[in-house]
Amino acid sequence: MSAARELSRGRPGIPYLLRVAEELTRVSEEITLCHEGFGDPADPPLLLVMGLGMQMVAWHDELCRRLAESGFYVVRFDNRDAGRSTHMDFPPPSLRQLATRRFRGEQYTLADMADDTAGLIDALGLGPVHVAGVSMGGMIAQTLAFRHPRLVRSLVSVMSNTGSRFSGQPAPGVMPVLLRPAPRERDAFIEHTVGVFRAIGGRLGSTPEDIRAQAARSWERGHDPAGAGRQLAAILKSGNRTRALRSIRVPTTVIHGTEDRLVRPSGGRATARAIPGARLVVIEGMGHDLGRPLWHRFVAEVVATAERADEDRRGPVGVARGAA
Repeated sequence: MSAARELSRGRPGIPYLLRVAEELTRVSEEITLCHEGFGDPADPPLLLVMGLGMQMVAWHDELCRRLAESGFYVVRFDNRDAGRSTHMDFPPPSLRQLATRRFRGEQYTLADMADDTAGLIDALGLGPVHVAGVSMGGMIAQTLAFRHPRLVRSLVSVMSNTGSRFSGQPAPGVMPVLLRPAPRERDAFIEHTVGVFRAIGGRLGSTPEDIRAQAARSWERGHDPAGAGRQLAAILKSGNRTRALRSIRVPTTVIHGTEDRLVRPSGGRATARAIPGARLVVIEGMGHDLGRPLWHRFVAEVVATAERADEDRRGPVGVARGAA
């Protein structure tokens, strides 16, 4: 652990929560991941996996603290090609390559990103972990659960899909917004991000003020539009995960919004059908954004899923030690 630490007010009876500042950890010969922790390292670990083109700071500090107050040691990290983790040096895919799903030989997949995640869990000595992922992060979390079952205690997959071309596909008009190149200049990048979330966020999405703050922080940490293109190619190259999802045996909750226009609700339904025993939670007014109005529900579902895992392993002993 880094010596750089910050104390913040904690849960009732525990006056302070520890925050471990950003660290870099090598997880394979070619990949180093940037990560950060919240809470007591003695608590059950919860790994948060972010989505396409997003940095770990999109898991808002306050949300991470709420999860830590609920009894988890929370770890968030930048995927490869995002933030301060390793960025690949090959060109992003062309529109033609995205349309035909024929990519360069060096193009990685979701399995590679899940292996990065497994490497981080092993390097930090966290396993097995509770894991929650949003959008592409949900795909990575799913893949981690079936590729590295020894490392996963429970799974929460949010606004994600199975990779099938027959479910969870974007609504007409959304993909052009996503494929529009993000500007490199700071203020233009921030307003571009606001426009993207306006198109996909739903009634319970983040406020423009929250989006601007998160976008500014991401730009300052390092802006690489090519990285998002390579991540999108990883999703498309990975194909349909339905058969592999049937092998997952950990308690799983699938969360999806009725107003998700990027990964339409059929993606969540297909995911829940594919994973044995998965619980499907459909939220009215939620789009493709885990906005502030949804945090209490998200925390409650993560806690409940972890408690199911603990009951399976040790009997009815919950992980939560404070109110979400």
